[in-house]
Amino acid sequence: MTEAELLTRTQQVLALGFGLGALLGALAQRTHFCVMGAISDAALLGERGRLRQWVMAIAVALVGFNSLVALGWLSPAQTIYGGRQLLWLSHPVGGLLFGFGMVLASGCGTKTLVRVGGGNLKSLVVLLVMGLAAFMTLRGLTAVARHAWLDRWVIELPAGQDLPSLLAQPLGLAAPQLALGLALGLGLLLMAWVLRRPEGRRPDVWAGGAGVGLLVLALWALSGRFAFVAEHPATLEAAFLATAGNRPESFSFVAPTAGLLDYLLFFSDRSKSLSLGVVVLLGVVVGAALSSLLRREFRWEGFRQTEDLANHLVGALLMGVGGITALGCTFGQGLSGLSTLSLGSALATGGIVLGALAALRYQLWRAEHA
Repeated sequence: MTEAELLTRTQQVLALGFGLGALLGALAQRTHFCVMGAISDAALLGERGRLRQWVMAIAVALVGFNSLVALGWLSPAQTIYGGRQLLWLSHPVGGLLFGFGMVLASGCGTKTLVRVGGGNLKSLVVLLVMGLAAFMTLRGLTAVARHAWLDRWVIELPAGQDLPSLLAQPLGLAAPQLALGLALGLGLLLMAWVLRRPEGRRPDVWAGGAGVGLLVLALWALSGRFAFVAEHPATLEAAFLATAGNRPESFSFVAPTAGLLDYLLFFSDRSKSLSLGVVVLLGVVVGAALSSLLRREFRWEGFRQTEDLANHLVGALLMGVGGITALGCTFGQGLSGLSTLSLGSALATGGIVLGALAALRYQLWRAEHA
């Protein structure tokens, strides 16, 4: 591949990534897809429609990713979720921080982007503070604490931390075929749970859940297949074009928020360039904005009380620190990561759920003692 062809392919990857992000933003705005909302609806109201929507998205993404694995297009080991080093403390602690923070900030990373697109200035503040905290946890003050206190607790596994890799040798099976079998089995179980109640058969649950799952799959295919170059002309090594870590990736919104700030702050540095994660993030905002304008739901909204501002600032800070520590957010770990059958993703997602439930209890306690 020549330099010109490489540049063209990179631009195509970024353009397609932006489009997938815009589709996600419009879909989430239309169907009210939100993991924090799913947890709070189930915990406070006993309403599990959005929870079933999230579970359906997991099932579709799970089967989709492992179908790509069975085809030989992707390997969990190529992703950030499938390494042999299991950060058994960082994942749940980061998840707890993120989960608690997203309740204080009135939404996870995806919902924050959708609300920014809908004119919510509170969410814009959350996005900026979350990005700053994420930047600090990648390279700054909180990065030092993360490395010293959490990332040092590691379990070195004999194979990748995805279930097919761990089980393939003991069972005497090929990992790609085992991945597809496990994904189909788990996917069917999850879908059965979604459909067992009438609330799981609503059109918005189907559209939001299946649509989001298919978009996760599409971004995996884009970054892992279309963006793959067997021999980069500059390095003569394999490369995944436009990706931040030179590896396949799907939706995740904490680290890309830091990447956006990095790009904007150091724009004059010619070594800086847009990554797939950043353009996907921008696409979500644009897609949500277009959807809200077309549906006449766009409206400006700001803070009304000092306490509301304080809660959102603390929540955004926890989301930025927690999302980097856990290696992902509700989308990064709770969908993209879970689709790889990663143990680390399961730990992080469990931490996010527990953190959100703790924050909801805290808010109820505050309301009772106000």
